[in-house]
Amino acid sequence: MESGQVGKLRYFDSTRVNLGLFQRDVDVLWDLAVHDLSIMDYLIGESPVSVAATGVAHVPGQPVNIAYLTCFFEDSLIAHINVNWLAPVKIRRTLIGGDRQMIVYDDLEPSEKVKVYDSGITLGDGPAGPDGPYDRLVGYRTGDMWAPKVGLGEALSVETQHFVDCITQNATPLTDGKVGLRVVRILEAATASLKQGGCPVQL
Repeated sequence: MESGQVGKLRYFDSTRVNLGLFQRDVDVLWDLAVHDLSIMDYLIGESPVSVAATGVAHVPGQPVNIAYLTCFFEDSLIAHINVNWLAPVKIRRTLIGGDRQMIVYDDLEPSEKVKVYDSGITLGDGPAGPDGPYDRLVGYRTGDMWAPKVGLGEALSVETQHFVDCITQNATPLTDGKVGLRVVRILEAATASLKQGGCPVQL
């Protein structure tokens, strides 16, 4: 993504679901979506302009246990996060779509966690027809897939070692307080959107 190989980002789509554990003090967004928002913040490198969230609490008197969060960015980039405590399977998968390449990250995949697809669409550049620009042809490009080698170290171990290194070397961590603040602002806006029945909330 940094090299520009993926091209212009079009979407970020993440699914983080499993059966339980139901929390009493936070809803499913604050419990699970916080991870995907941190990943999104790191990869996209900019904050959304607005967010919308919908969800349902299936246990009376308890927090929302299924939620869908949509983040709207400038220039038609969109991010969608699906979190769920009521799924029969555990899924930790993120799709990143660029106009040149697409990436699938599956955290539960034992060996090929990251797959890069040389796939996308091409829009016809001919003149508009009688129905205007909508009848221009859309071409589909399906190329190769490759899985770059990714270190398989245990995530929490890598995280704690990075934290220790930042303390001993007086360095700024990858996920510093500013990142945390950006994520919390999105979650607060998502909570407000939930209370308003999914209406977008400006950031």
